[in-house]
Amino acid sequence: MTLSNKLPDFIIIGAMKSATSTLHNQLSAQPGIFMSTPKEPNFFSDDEIYNQGLNWYTALFSDADTEQICGESSTHYTKLPDYPETIQRLKAAIPMPKLIYVMRHPIDRLVSHYMHQWSEGVISCDINQAIDRYPELVDYSCYGMQISAYFEAFGSKSVLPLFFEDLKANKNKSLNRVGEFIGLTEPLIWVDDLAQDNVSSQRIRRFYGYELLINSKPMAWLRKALIPQRVRDRVKQQLSMQRRPEISSAQLARITEIFDRDLQTVGDWIDVQLTCENFNKVAKSN
Repeated sequence: MTLSNKLPDFIIIGAMKSATSTLHNQLSAQPGIFMSTPKEPNFFSDDEIYNQGLNWYTALFSDADTEQICGESSTHYTKLPDYPETIQRLKAAIPMPKLIYVMRHPIDRLVSHYMHQWSEGVISCDINQAIDRYPELVDYSCYGMQISAYFEAFGSKSVLPLFFEDLKANKNKSLNRVGEFIGLTEPLIWVDDLAQDNVSSQRIRRFYGYELLINSKPMAWLRKALIPQRVRDRVKQQLSMQRRPEISSAQLARITEIFDRDLQTVGDWIDVQLTCENFNKVAKSN
């Protein structure tokens, strides 16, 4: 395969809100690795992007040096049932991929997902109503369901299980597990001063004119020059989620039952009994 039609050597396939951006940035900072820009091309999942053709996708890796290992990170790849053709398309292009699946406590991931969608203006209701109205909040935390389809297509050894909690507690160990999995022989070193991405608690809820008023550099300068800090802080507070959303006891019991049943598949994969109750303990020791 020549450089002009290079495909990724590995793909981070999810899960959403499980530090995939952090992992992507850390791998991008390593000398032997080339990571795609954009971070999430979502090529195999999104119809509109897939229709641009494989040449568009391989061009994302055309600037890589010949000796570099290439990767990308698309959380849409583990968003069943919303992107049903992902695996079929992936298998047609890359018959034997190396895949990395990052998991987070399923309830914590759900809450972070809700906060993200709230800040984007997609969801406006209470989290308990949202769980009933937006099935993706639960679906994307059903890691066993999401990953089983990959096992059927590629085999369980093609997927490296990684845990958000272990990534936070044992950064270098987790990073080097990835390095070994993708075929690097030199150890990887965690870079501490990289900016943190996608922190839901720091998001400002989007509104009409958001891009002009918030993301525009001239408007940012005008805000600082003309509007007192205390006023800016008050507005930001009103547009931010001030408290962590609280799931009712009845709703919590319902989704815990769903996740515990689903986690049996993940537990079989990593050879340990896994539930919501022991998830964090297992994740940090895996």
